[in-house]
Amino acid sequence: MTVLHSAPKIAPNDGVREALAAALGSLVIDTKEEFEEIVITVQRDRVEDALRLLRDEHEYQMLMEIAGADYPSRAERFEVVYMLLSLTRNHRIMVKVRAAENTPVPTVTTLWPVAGWLEREIFDLYGVIFAGNPDLRRILTDYGFEGHPFRKDFPLTGYVEVRYSEEDKRVVYEPVRLDQDLRTFDFMSPWEGADYQLPGDEKAVPAPPPVAEVKTTDSPKQTGAGEKTDAKAAEKVAPSVGTSGTISGQGQSEPAPVTSSTPEPGAPKPTADRPDRPADGAASANEGTGPAPEGS
Repeated sequence: MTVLHSAPKIAPNDGVREALAAALGSLVIDTKEEFEEIVITVQRDRVEDALRLLRDEHEYQMLMEIAGADYPSRAERFEVVYMLLSLTRNHRIMVKVRAAENTPVPTVTTLWPVAGWLEREIFDLYGVIFAGNPDLRRILTDYGFEGHPFRKDFPLTGYVEVRYSEEDKRVVYEPVRLDQDLRTFDFMSPWEGADYQLPGDEKAVPAPPPVAEVKTTDSPKQTGAGEKTDAKAAEKVAPSVGTSGTISGQGQSEPAPVTSSTPEPGAPKPTADRPDRPADGAASANEGTGPAPEGS
């Protein structure tokens, strides 16, 4: 059965950016299209009006996600990105606003109630304040957590640890306690080596003293090279069948057979022709002549 749907399988961006920018008018700060996505930056104080217009008049019914970004070098360091989806047109756009640390962004929970959870996540990870959110609390970190982990200036190292205390029923900060023996913080470069003796190094075998006189091989006589060595190396072990070969085992030719006066050893006698040996390993003259043992 054929299923008909009003939404196209592929929705092109042709003319969409211009049409939306004209519809939003003075609410728009900047528009661009990159990576086949339309990005519209609107005024922070009017973001609720802009998103309502896109939802009601341009069929972007669904708020898919709210994401954050941090640019510490900017005066308004944070960006809040709203990702909208049109179910009837099968098209997506992104709407951005900029905010500083102390500049609140109007909430859009009046348009999409699910935005409450997404705004709490941005507040928790970046510290962006959403004015009008009915329950602006941390959602991923705990109540006693200090700072916002997704900020570019959030410290990555320190001398305190964070843990959940069952006694206090909250997150607590405590200095790092090193209960293991012989454990210290050493921030020296491992390539340069430590300027102190590590445990266990006292058992190492001491290095040999430096050589007082460095010996060098300045002449072929000291290395063993010379005319005698070259002549010895040129001797052939066995003649070669072909002309391209040099000595036995070298080149691409096989060594030729060598005739010798030493006779070749014959083949060994078959095992069946040999007399059986007794258990003690010595030959017996009366082997096989005695009475058969009982039970045989």
